[in-house]
Amino acid sequence: MNPVNVSDSIKLSDIPAILQPFVTSVTAALADSGAWSESVASSKKTVASAARVLASSEYVSDVVQRYPEMLPALVESNDLFEKITRDSLELAFSKVVGPVETDDQFMRRLRLFRHRELSRIVWRDISGWADCATTLEELSALADVCIRVAVNRSKHDLTQRFGQPLDQDGAVADFIVVAMGKLGGQELNFSSDIDLVFLYSAAGKTDGSRSIANEEFFRRLAQHFINLVGKQTVDGFVYRVDTRLRPFGESGPLACSTAAFEDYLQQHGRDWERYAWVKARIVNDWSGSKDFNARILRPFVYRRYLDYGVFSSLREMKMLIEREGRAATNRDNIKLGPGGIREIEFIVQTLQLVRGGSVKALRQRQLLLALQELRAEKLMTDVTVEKLTDTYLYLRALENRIQSIADRQTHNLPDDAVEQARLCLAMGCQDWAELVAVTDSHRQVVIENFDEILRHDRNNTSHNSESDDEAHGAAADHTDLEAVAAEHFENVDEVLQKVAALRSGSMYRQMSDTGTQRLERLLPDLIAACGGVDQPARALDGVLRVIESIGRRSAYISLLNENTAALDRLVSLCGSSDFLARQVAAHPLLLDELLDHRIFSAPPDRKDLEHDLQHRLTGAGMDDTERRFEALRNFQQAAVFRVAVADMSGALPLMQVSDRLTDIAELVLQEAIAISFAELSGKHGMPCCVEEESRRRVGFAIAGYGKLGGYELGYGSDLDIVYMHDSDGQEQITDGDKPIDNVVFFGRLARRITHILTMPTPTGALYEVDTRLRPSGNSGLLVTSLTALAKYQRDDAWTWEHQALLRARAVAGDERVRAAFEALRRKVLVEYVRRDSLYEEVLAMRQRMRSELNKSTADQFDLKQGEGGVVDIEFQVQYLVLMHAIETEGLIRFSDNIRQLEALKNIGLLADEEAGRLADTYRTYRETMHRLSLKGDARLVGSSDYQELRNHVIAMWNNVFGALP
Repeated sequence: MNPVNVSDSIKLSDIPAILQPFVTSVTAALADSGAWSESVASSKKTVASAARVLASSEYVSDVVQRYPEMLPALVESNDLFEKITRDSLELAFSKVVGPVETDDQFMRRLRLFRHRELSRIVWRDISGWADCATTLEELSALADVCIRVAVNRSKHDLTQRFGQPLDQDGAVADFIVVAMGKLGGQELNFSSDIDLVFLYSAAGKTDGSRSIANEEFFRRLAQHFINLVGKQTVDGFVYRVDTRLRPFGESGPLACSTAAFEDYLQQHGRDWERYAWVKARIVNDWSGSKDFNARILRPFVYRRYLDYGVFSSLREMKMLIEREGRAATNRDNIKLGPGGIREIEFIVQTLQLVRGGSVKALRQRQLLLALQELRAEKLMTDVTVEKLTDTYLYLRALENRIQSIADRQTHNLPDDAVEQARLCLAMGCQDWAELVAVTDSHRQVVIENFDEILRHDRNNTSHNSESDDEAHGAAADHTDLEAVAAEHFENVDEVLQKVAALRSGSMYRQMSDTGTQRLERLLPDLIAACGGVDQPARALDGVLRVIESIGRRSAYISLLNENTAALDRLVSLCGSSDFLARQVAAHPLLLDELLDHRIFSAPPDRKDLEHDLQHRLTGAGMDDTERRFEALRNFQQAAVFRVAVADMSGALPLMQVSDRLTDIAELVLQEAIAISFAELSGKHGMPCCVEEESRRRVGFAIAGYGKLGGYELGYGSDLDIVYMHDSDGQEQITDGDKPIDNVVFFGRLARRITHILTMPTPTGALYEVDTRLRPSGNSGLLVTSLTALAKYQRDDAWTWEHQALLRARAVAGDERVRAAFEALRRKVLVEYVRRDSLYEEVLAMRQRMRSELNKSTADQFDLKQGEGGVVDIEFQVQYLVLMHAIETEGLIRFSDNIRQLEALKNIGLLADEEAGRLADTYRTYRETMHRLSLKGDARLVGSSDYQELRNHVIAMWNNVFGALP
């Protein structure tokens, strides 16, 4: 190694004057030791970055002087300039460790390896060759490798002495190292401790001549490992190991069996431990890790439903964080101080704990990934995520560069002028004032979001603190509630009677103490909120119905206590709509939707709905049918609720309400087909047929009739559907190992789809399904072939079935079958309609419906079936379209009433004014029916209501058919 004159290469003018003497001293030492070799001096990138790196990091300067071979080796291997993975690091270490060596030799090699890799990482970081995320990843990968090789070394040594640890069945028991905190999240900082928990897979004993219990074997293994990595030698240490997060903390065993660990979590696990285990990651190889995470860890960390019950514990943690951050000793601490790293972690991990049980995508160990998922789930705005991401990366880079100055575990901004100059240089700031200003601006972003995270207004802490649950429960007695009711309601006794009925009910008696305390704290706020809306009595009835439904899952009551906006939105909905109150009572998960203020102002479109469904299905996995069905049900309930809220608030016009409800049904049908088809085809293969000696796959689709076909679905509408396929020819059979006839396959498929749609659940069925519009109704096959459908429509269909077909369209399934159905529909409506008897048959059908279905009285008008109502408009349109479709096929292009009216106007069968008035009347009727449905009322109005509109519809009817019979 030939020395080179360093001063000829490094420009001291690139660094502040206060640091130049230090760098001069370092470069002189490098020249003397030969560390600044020809290979280093000839590397332009190394030379250009050296002054900044050596001046910024006293640690790197010390390492390259103490171990002069390191820098040339890093340059010559090109490792200094490239990102290195964990596998590459593990391979590199295996090449430098001898097969037989003492613990002291192993520890020296491990420490030199750590110095080499830390110097490489710091050099790349300060030089700007690696971004912060990459630096954190590489620091974590280095720790992983050091842990893995040290564990293997310890395991080898212990096995040599005591033999293999075996379980009761004679299988080798495994040692498990769980990384917690930043290492668990693969976000380790430069000079961090590593938080580890040691587990082993099974009790038993070793099989050596000096047999010991597995418990003792793994305790010794853990101690041996800690010594290998934590002992201070002349070469320093590798990592300080912190094991206090293990079960029972410092008083618990150093290594714990997985069975004992599971028992501990179930009996003793606390909320702060759930917070700690969010980032837990198994570092070494263990075949049981997947099962451990799914069966033991995930259920403990993430509750199945929204977990607002955890807020009480999290608030206490938040208060501790705030108190510690406000301490004078932590004002300049970028981890613990106000707006520091720990507050960002708390923001993210709180939302993960609350939502992660129901949203699989949030179960991320890495904070940056979790932030992106919070954005995707619309739990944080794009702006908030971007700001927190930028701040997190800035603070973590700052933290690393503070620690890389001298390899000290500190998070404080330095007060020494030299160290301040080092940090400014590393961070690219002109002076200390600039660095402090930039840092303060980032910390302010965190402070603002930290205050917001629990939806917690500092000015209302005494009102909102759930730590005072018991006091509030005691205080919320009859006298207090009477005072609140008197302030907000006219009939105080009625309010108190309703509350008394709630308290005397079975739900209240079965609640836990925590649940009743939460409810008692909620009641005064609930009564006050109900008293502030237009329909206070209706609002109170609706909200109490919801409370009855959610009472035994008191986390939901906690949600309403914690989030006054959600409570206000719930009260507003219940006061405006009995339908929405019943929806929330039936589906408590919908309370989650109330957390998003946009539910009132940003209605979903088709793309939003598609994205939401796919996101839920992705979280459910591809192979778990029941979880996919649950995801489908949750999607449908939440989507209908969002549409109804947007409808009620006026953010979504009537026609778009029906469009969105129709979109939801179509998406549900498409997924129900996919779930059912996957199940059956997995057993029997794909349905195929042979036509003219050519074999092809057979398709399946669903046609929607009535409101579904006409884009006019309302809340709670049935789905009128027909199942169909295009199987035909001599051979019709599936192609699997257990083939069945296509007729049998499609019959089972249709029944499975119907089951998915109509299966009773604790939260109700998705839809009621009516399949009677298939050929021959209930006496016909559940699924029809297109060939059979065409024959039936030509030879046997009644006129009312042609009327129904006019309002039909293919809504889900195979595109080829859907296109064939549309072609068949056009052919039937043009060629097969019996126009010579159409007039009489349409009139006869309307007369029958009016006599059987019209609920009008002397005082009330049936908006749908009454004279001059919705059906009279529909029959006029259907008659005119069917009669004239043979002349103008464009009349049947669309399946909805409004566009058919438009088509009749365009060809002159209806005057512009007539068509326009009918369309407006139709919309008005449907708007009123929607409103009545939202309130939970029947479709009846006063007999004198809409008299002018009714008269116009009757007059139009008389023009088309003559006087109403």
